[in-house]
Amino acid sequence: MAHSKYINPFTDFGFKKIFGEEANKDILIDFLNAILPEKDQIKTLEYKQQEQLARRDIDRKAIYDLYCENEKGEKFIVELQRAKQEFFKDRTLYYATFPIQEQAERGTDWKYELKGVYVIGLMNFSFDKSEDFHHNIKLRDEKGNTFYEKLSFVYLELPKFSKPLTQQSTLFEKWIYALKNMPNLDDIPPLLQERTFKKLFKISEYSAMNETDKVNYEESLKTFRDYVNTLDQAKEEGIIEGVEKGKKEQAIETAKNGLSMGLSIEQVANLTGLSIDEVKNLL
Repeated sequence: MAHSKYINPFTDFGFKKIFGEEANKDILIDFLNAILPEKDQIKTLEYKQQEQLARRDIDRKAIYDLYCENEKGEKFIVELQRAKQEFFKDRTLYYATFPIQEQAERGTDWKYELKGVYVIGLMNFSFDKSEDFHHNIKLRDEKGNTFYEKLSFVYLELPKFSKPLTQQSTLFEKWIYALKNMPNLDDIPPLLQERTFKKLFKISEYSAMNETDKVNYEESLKTFRDYVNTLDQAKEEGIIEGVEKGKKEQAIETAKNGLSMGLSIEQVANLTGLSIDEVKNLL
């Protein structure tokens, strides 16, 4: 099977290969700094246990795609979501509770002072109808004043991003362009010649991976493609079902109008394609 030159970062393997390996930590730092405000820039990061267990047995556990901590003790959760999930916002809020609770100091006179928690959601779908694809969320009061600075949610709706690369592209825009278009590129774009992007594309080359990584990527890519195909099929079936439902609703509306005009049940049935019993039920 012919392969794209670069791996797909939206596969489990691709995401972990690019952002989750110790040797590539500088790439993750550069990516997060491109997303975060100037005052929240990161100098160093330490990868932490991705699986978080709740304090009580009856509580559920959370498994993050990526979990790390910076030099100030602030926590970062990076979550990749490939398809629309009904309660994705709830899920990310739930995830944020674990790095908050783990900061509790036992056996001391702890005063509840917390380090910042950031949840970054990379979404290969759109969860609202606005044109904005980059959302920075904090706790605010009804007047729009920030109530609490230490809890931040960043959501990136990648399907909404369609900007081409230009000389004026920001580092943030370059990152989003690279991640979204990497599987379709044959070489590094001329406007992505920074050191970080050169390393990003180098470690993402399929032909440069060892055999074990290639096998793992193949499995991850197959899972990703099967998932996408399932969604496409469901969408297509939903469209067909919606069209048929629309036709039926239109036929019923026409039948009601025909009956109100004094047409017989048989005439209405012939006119709309509904059965005699279906027309009778409208009386």
